[in-house]
Parts: sequence; structure tokens; C-alpha cells
Amino acid sequence: MALIRNMVYSVFDAPSEGKITTTEAKAKQARQVVERMITLTRNDTVHARRMARRVLGDPQMVQRLFEEIGPQFRERPGGYTRMVRLGTRRGDAASMVRLELIDYTP
Repeated sequence: MALIRNMVYSVFDAPSEGKITTTEAKAKQARQVVERMITLTRNDTVHARRMARRVLGDPQMVQRLFEEIGPQFRERPGGYTRMVRLGTRRGDAASMVRLELIDYTP
């Protein structure tokens, strides 16, 4: 869970601009959590913030998620992320993808 938590944190972190590059298997796992976190922002309640904090761990990131990132997806009914296939990684031929937030401006 710690690996997925760090990947989700990286997607929401400012320098990444809503994108991370990773293997396809890891991206599929992280995508589920990212989608769930953005869905939590649809009702900005104390309970939703606590659930997000349980996953993200950082109160500043939770605040950024609810005040900056979440409002950009209010009108979108779901499907906040996309996975773009980048080919295989040299060395072990693992399938690489870029997990990114759709219509996100940092």
C-alpha cells in the first residue's frame, strides 16, 4: 500500500503536473485510488477529508486536493485519469504507461 500511496501522492503533487510514468500494473492500481480520491472531493465534508487523509497521510496535500484539484473535476461525472502506453522498458521489457489527470491545469 505504501508504494501505491506514494504514486497517488506524486500524481497530485505540484511538480508532476498530474502525470507519472510507471509500469502498467502499478498504474492500474494507482488509478483506482486516484479516481476514488477525486470522487471524495465531490462532497467536501469532514468525513471525506478524513478518508483522504487516511490514504494520502499529508494534511497539506489533502487541503490542496480539496481546494485546488477537486474543483476542476466537479462537472466531470467520472473517468478523471487516462493511461497512455509508452512502450516497453529497456532491460526487463515491462510495459510502461503514463498515468495522467484529464483536463487538469496545475
